[in-house]
Amino acid sequence: MHWQGRVLPARPEQSVGAALLAHGVRSTRRTRREGRPRGLFCGIGACFDCLVKVDGGPDVRACLVPVRDGMRVEPGGPAPEEPMGV
Repeated sequence: MHWQGRVLPARPEQSVGAALLAHGVRSTRRTRREGRPRGLFCGIGACFDCLVKVDGGPDVRACLVPVRDGMRVEPGGPAPEEPMGV
């Protein structure tokens, strides 16, 4: 899995959210209004805090998307001004 240009190893069947958290990435997006960091919160798909873009697609919940080789993951929501996470 690639996170903002960095290769992050992940375990098979691991969610994108879990893989990011395992590598110390705590923030996957920022709120639209105040730019506050958001990341993995519930871990079961009930909230929308962990939104990411996978392979250039629309925002998805990182906790529900399984990691696969070569996938490119970027912050969700509005485009950040600087890299997020680690």
